[in-house]
Amino acid sequence: QGQLVESGGGPVQAGGSLRLSCVASDPTSIDYFIAWFRQAPGKEREGVAGISAIGTVSYVGDSVKGRFTISRDNAKRTVYLQMNTLKPEDTANYYCGASRRFLGPSWGRAADYTSWGQGTQVTVSS
Repeated sequence: QGQLVESGGGPVQAGGSLRLSCVASDPTSIDYFIAWFRQAPGKEREGVAGISAIGTVSYVGDSVKGRFTISRDNAKRTVYLQMNTLKPEDTANYYCGASRRFLGPSWGRAADYTSWGQGTQVTVSS
């Protein structure tokens, strides 16, 4: 399913904002359900937000609801994660994953994704 490349991470103070980008090298990425996951040291990979292939359906995890928004620009083969009101507990390595299947309400299961990026680190200081 091609390569995914994340960017936009970095250090930020609590209450601040960041926008992450996930660029797909495969021109057929318009067919992919794409989601953002995060993983902190010693913790399992957690689904943050997911979006359908043409962007008409999106999901956001309970821990970030009201603060994070997912969107996509298929002309740029890019999925964005806008993160507002960041908290220290949001500190993690953030990954994007792609699936050719529409995953629906089960979007948060990492095993359903067959392509992953290398991740971008987000560090929120208090």
